[in-house]
Amino acid sequence: MSAMIDALDAAEKLEDLYPIFNANHYTSGWHKARPSLWKQPKSEFRPLYWDYAESRRALDRAGEWIGTELAERRNLLMFNPVGDNDYATVRTLVTAYQMVKPGEYARAHRHSPNALRLVLDAGAGLFTVVDGIKLPMAPGDVLLTPGNCWHSHYNEGEANAYWIDFLDVPLVHLLEPMFYEEYPGGFQPVDEEPEAHPFWFPFAESRARIAEMPADADGIRSYDLPSQSHIATIGLKYLHLPKGATKPAARDTANRIFAVAEGAGSLKAGSLSIRWKRGDVFAVPTWNTFELVAEEDAYLLEVSDAPVQKALGFLRDRETLPLKITAG
Repeated sequence: MSAMIDALDAAEKLEDLYPIFNANHYTSGWHKARPSLWKQPKSEFRPLYWDYAESRRALDRAGEWIGTELAERRNLLMFNPVGDNDYATVRTLVTAYQMVKPGEYARAHRHSPNALRLVLDAGAGLFTVVDGIKLPMAPGDVLLTPGNCWHSHYNEGEANAYWIDFLDVPLVHLLEPMFYEEYPGGFQPVDEEPEAHPFWFPFAESRARIAEMPADADGIRSYDLPSQSHIATIGLKYLHLPKGATKPAARDTANRIFAVAEGAGSLKAGSLSIRWKRGDVFAVPTWNTFELVAEEDAYLLEVSDAPVQKALGFLRDRETLPLKITAG
């Protein structure tokens, strides 16, 4: 006879069972402290906003003391103050501002999570190397560093360079298939310098593709960057909002982060109401209604976990579904 069975047999009332369950790592479905199901999406993560000018100044000050020899990446993570979270921006994604000084390099490493970056301010001589491929970085460009690709950054110019990183690290934390490795010696060799590459989306080309897209009633155009064959977990979309345009209030289950590549405007999301400008970042977690207004001609990069939710059958923009769901 086991000690647990002896304790169960000795119980004189229902309440006597609960400490026995707990001691043996059980919980009763009828006596849980917290529900495990609810009627519609809810999240402790809330809409938040980060100002580029403030973040840039913070990086500049930190750069007076922190070099790349002390910190592999000089970045400022944008976290959502949920419980003890000090990392994730929304449940599945994290974003950060990063700065590299002239003559500095960020050493090569690779990891399971996928990453990408939107360049904000950069002069000639800034580039990323991904698996030996040298890719230039200019304002508005989007560069991919898919999971398990070696990547490093170099600033051979004369001014500080700034960009925004986006990664699916929180998703990898949830699923737990994390691997990380540093390149021996820190420097990976440059094998080629292509004029074009599927990991590199120059801003000028993205703008041209956006202009080819059909406009909605407000003149808003969107362009899905063709990144899914390289990064399956993150959706990338460039939005063009002409001056005065309003992207009507909408919501769905995707978690989103927006970064302003150009222009200015305003956002209403949940209880958050802010004005945004070039370089700013704002987060819209799942099921938050949000509305965008352009006060100037604006280009925004939208980064989301919509591909993951769609692949798993979770992406949804309605509260109710048909009573009977049929295959086909």
